[in-house]
Amino acid sequence: MRSFFKNVLANIVAIVLLCAVFFVFFIMMLVFSSMGSEKSVVVKKNSVLTINLKTNIIDSPTEENMGLFNIGDKNKSILLYDVLEAINKAKTDDNIKGISIEADYLNAGITQLDDIRSAIEDFKKSGKFVYAYGNAVSQSSYYLGSVADQYYLNPSGMIELKGLATEVTFFKDFAEKYGIGVEVIRHGKFKSAVEPFLRNDISPENKEQLSTLLNDIWSNTSNKIAVSRKIDTAQFRMVVDSLYGMIPELGLKYKLADKLIQKTEYDDMIKSKLSLKEKEKLNKISVANYISSYADQDKSGEKIAVLYASGGINNGDGYNEIYSDKYVKYIKDLQNDDKVKAVVFRINSPGGSANASDEILFELQQLKKKKPLVVSFGDYAASGGYYIAMAADKIYSEPNTLTGSIGVFGVIPYYKDIANKNGIRSDIVATNANSQYYSALNGVSPYGVNLITRSVEGTYKRFVHFVTQNRKQTFEQIDSVGGGRVWSGTRAKQIGLVDELGSLNDAVKFAAQKAGLKSYNIASYPKKMSPFEQIFKDMNEEDVSARIIKNKIGKSNYEILQQITDRKLQSEVKMEMPYQIKIN
Repeated sequence: MRSFFKNVLANIVAIVLLCAVFFVFFIMMLVFSSMGSEKSVVVKKNSVLTINLKTNIIDSPTEENMGLFNIGDKNKSILLYDVLEAINKAKTDDNIKGISIEADYLNAGITQLDDIRSAIEDFKKSGKFVYAYGNAVSQSSYYLGSVADQYYLNPSGMIELKGLATEVTFFKDFAEKYGIGVEVIRHGKFKSAVEPFLRNDISPENKEQLSTLLNDIWSNTSNKIAVSRKIDTAQFRMVVDSLYGMIPELGLKYKLADKLIQKTEYDDMIKSKLSLKEKEKLNKISVANYISSYADQDKSGEKIAVLYASGGINNGDGYNEIYSDKYVKYIKDLQNDDKVKAVVFRINSPGGSANASDEILFELQQLKKKKPLVVSFGDYAASGGYYIAMAADKIYSEPNTLTGSIGVFGVIPYYKDIANKNGIRSDIVATNANSQYYSALNGVSPYGVNLITRSVEGTYKRFVHFVTQNRKQTFEQIDSVGGGRVWSGTRAKQIGLVDELGSLNDAVKFAAQKAGLKSYNIASYPKKMSPFEQIFKDMNEEDVSARIIKNKIGKSNYEILQQITDRKLQSEVKMEMPYQIKIN
């Protein structure tokens, strides 16, 4: 028996030692990998700045998904502001002779593409060339690529130019079939985040706002493509309606592309443009590497802070979205940092928790008392995402930003029917009249519904109150464009929900002007996580499970699953917008 225990103990020790050795080896590999990736980059003469498939454009450091589940991912994530700065710097860099756009699919939002497209338009004023090449090109990539002087397509390629559509998923019949009850309290006929639980089709109000929104966005983007490609508006509509971009010969015929050539021929054409000999190498430098070439330059002195807020708004402490505890700390730190002379608050959020949004807004109001606060909107600034902007001295929106959605809702699921069908009943013993105003088996009591309705209405009035203060309009004026309705940035400017249409760069320039700065450096917050921090944050059991499910069923299906199972949706009053519109 003693020898048996010795063997068991020896095996346990061996397993522990093996795990320890593996862990140390894993850490060393990460260290060496990190050291290798940080080598200095030298920009050679006759270089071409390249926007390619390995470029993930993100709005905030918190969007970077480097972690345990992304170790093999070679794509580099780059902040939008850094991309814009790189293109602007390349404009006057004698070593950069032009830009080559070589992306069939770009991981970037619509307003990010707008900004990059505008930066490339400005780059072209230098007289340097901009060319683009595609194989199987997504609509978003073509929107960016169409800004080029010449667009080249593979002879067997295609351009997925089709316009915009949105699809809303409904759960009403699903809930009824499986005995799930849903109690919904909302303010605003346009507050359609809860429609999937109430209907089996899109309401007339929701259809109206979606149609207006999609047409606004498509009008902005399609006009830019048509102008860049020198295509008549009526003909461009016919080309899109007929999906002619899917057939390379028709894409060429109707001027979506200038020539059908292979990638090697495209590279040879650029070499000829640069007067390189046949055996000379074409020096292409990615945006990420170009940024690395000057990233270590001295950035001491007075600063403008860009505080990024990207994702859903939540209570508590977390990194990958907007968590109130974290952002309260960030804002206080910026308020007390004497080197920070102004703050640009970059918002890219569909909203979330009303309580968390209120906490963040309060701290921003305190910050504004000490230094200029300018807000810049990305793809989304809706519901809570719009609410937290209400401390701003000035608000900049992109034309295609999904803006507003001034509304509030609460969703409370219960499972009485499915429980009863399966022989489950409950009885209640309580000390007070409303100790059990909500039960997962019996739903919300009539008094509970009354109380939550008052909470929703109170939150809506508080929302509108802060908007009236910031936008200098009456309650009736804001209420008339509120009610949960989502607007494009263009229309938000027309109805006074934002001050200017402009980019993050425009917001930074105004903040500098308001702070009286002629020279300054940009500091980004929150600070980027180290590779080790990003990897170990994935060790949370719930995060691991979620990532496994997302990888198995796909991002789109996972988002539908979240709508049914998200505990945050079920537990509090929300300021949130349900739409995610992408040009794909």
